[in-house]
Formats: sequence, structure tokens, C-alpha cells
Amino acid sequence: MEIVNRLARPAVTVIVPAYDEQETIASVVAVLVDHPLVDEVIVVSDGSSDGTAENARSAGARVVELPENMGKGAAMQTGLSVSSADIVLFLDADLIGLRPEHVDHMLMPLIEGEVQMTVGVFEGGRGATDFAQQIAPFLSGQRALRRNVLDDIDDMAESGYGVEMALTRYMRRHHANVAEVVLQDLTHRMKEEKRGLVKGFAARMKMYWEIAKLLPDLPRDSRETKDKVR
Repeated sequence: MEIVNRLARPAVTVIVPAYDEQETIASVVAVLVDHPLVDEVIVVSDGSSDGTAENARSAGARVVELPENMGKGAAMQTGLSVSSADIVLFLDADLIGLRPEHVDHMLMPLIEGEVQMTVGVFEGGRGATDFAQQIAPFLSGQRALRRNVLDDIDDMAESGYGVEMALTRYMRRHHANVAEVVLQDLTHRMKEEKRGLVKGFAARMKMYWEIAKLLPDLPRDSRETKDKVR
């Protein structure tokens, strides 16, 4: 039955952009490689200087290593360039508490043809990350999209940390059907936890700046998301 289902449904690739995420990458990959809806897991090590690539490879992922840090958007675009799947799920490498049902919730609305994109929003993980995504769900890095949509977006590589804004902008401009998916009890490591207070704060400011550059182009006259899916 599983073989029939795999043949009948669209092919699915999960792309995980990762920059110095050796602490969490293996646990994220382990959930994905054993998932029945996932055909391939690609980790793009974005100039990592730690054990990210080795840990991802040991956990079963296909690993693409960039020689220097190119930014999140470029890492995601690199993953796309080596995949031909019909549906692509992007997940952050620093997730804590990822479970198979989270992957189900992200993928099934696309596999069943209900939407063109799902956006995962944390709930019940911990207060800081829950609050951030509740006030700005359009910044979530957990997204699944149809490949034909991704092929039509031409500014991913240049958008850096603003890549989620670029995706949101495209969907709003094209009035796409998008579902916001609740990811119960999921969270992630914050930049200050991973890099220390000073370097983490600097990385956060860089992220905010790259996001802010895209804000003026974000259409305000249409909704990105439907009601939340649980």
C-alpha cells in the first residue's frame, strides 16, 4: 500500500538550509528521512565551519556544501537547483521538538491539492518563539510550496533572511491559496543561544534589516493565510 501511495502522490523533497547548526541538524534530519511522505532530504550547509554537514550526512540527508556563507535565500535556491520534486518543504535547521505529525500537517494540504503553500506557526513550544510567530506568521521559515510556484519566484537567492518575505509577497500579489498550519509544541533555538549574546544580537539585527528591505513591497490589500489548520 505504501508503494502505491508513493507512486500516486506528488514527489516531495525537504530542503533544510543550515549555517553552523551541528547541535540540532541530526535530530531534524532523523525525523524527515523516515517519514513516509518524504522522498528526499537535502541539507544545504551554508558555509558552516562546524560539524553541520557531517552530522546531517550521518543522519541520512543528502548534503550540499557551500564554500562560504551565502545567506538563507541563496541556500534555499541551491537546494532547489538539485531537486526536481513537485512539492518542496523548507524547514529550519534549529528546530526543537520536530515530530512526524508536523510534517504531515505541512504537506497534506498540498498533496491533496487544497492550497499552493502552507506556513507553519509554532504554538505551545515556548513563549518567546510562540509570540514572535503569532504577531508575524509571515516570517516563519517552515513552508511547503508547489514547485511551479517556486520556479516563478526570481529573487530568492538575493533576499537573504528576507526570503520568507519574498515568498509572502509573491503569494499575496498572486492571491494564492495559502494555509497557516499550527505546529504544536515545536520551537527553535534563538540566535543568542547559538552564538552568544553579542554575535547573536548582531545576527538578529542583520536578519531584521534584510526583512525590512522587503516590507515596502509587501501588498497590503490581500490576505496571505486562511484559517489555521490544526
